[in-house]
Amino acid sequence: MNEHRELHFRVGMLGAGEIGSALGRLLAQAGHDVMLSSRHPEARAQEAAALGCRIGTLEEAAAFGEVVIAALPLLALGEIPARPLAGKVVIDTMNYYPPRDGAIAAFDDHSMTTSVYVAQHLKGARVVKAFNAILAYDLPREERPPIEAGRRALPVAGDDDAAKALVAALHAQLDFDVLDAGSLAESWRFERAKPAYCIPLSHTQLGAALAAAERDKELPHGSWRRKPRPD
Repeated sequence: MNEHRELHFRVGMLGAGEIGSALGRLLAQAGHDVMLSSRHPEARAQEAAALGCRIGTLEEAAAFGEVVIAALPLLALGEIPARPLAGKVVIDTMNYYPPRDGAIAAFDDHSMTTSVYVAQHLKGARVVKAFNAILAYDLPREERPPIEAGRRALPVAGDDDAAKALVAALHAQLDFDVLDAGSLAESWRFERAKPAYCIPLSHTQLGAALAAAERDKELPHGSWRRKPRPD
């Protein structure tokens, strides 16, 4: 029995792409009041309703959420309004893809993690890195690849222990195990192209993958992808 089944929040989803939509649907199914966001919310209203979610602008979703999830391309970080997020738990799902986001020297020379970068932009927000190391089509319960030793584990990182505990509880409610990977400065261990990135792993396997990560080494691009199940 899921001990976190009564956990309910207003969740503002900054973005309505693959991750935002899949995670929004999963959270709505768990009983949360979810608002997705779009530059043109009226054009996405029917789609959002089918997912069990509301739809609004980026600013409306940021203000709406008690918990806010940043599920935009990293290059859109500057569009996120910082003021309404002050004091809120903000889950950062964003990853650095240079061909899309442009080269960012602090990431390329490994002097900063993506979530430290996000936290610097969203001053006052309680940023937790989470839900970035899973493919969108692995989020729905019925689509998750089988795990030999229990259920899938996902990593989280953050500098606010209470915020991390809340995000861990959300994971449990969605039937994921969770592994605390440390501070935002340590979140590089499950960034893009690391051994824990988007690979279905148990709690024990995830711990080993995080420990095996090397700061200046990456897996071959796209090696973490699998073909989704056919409809």
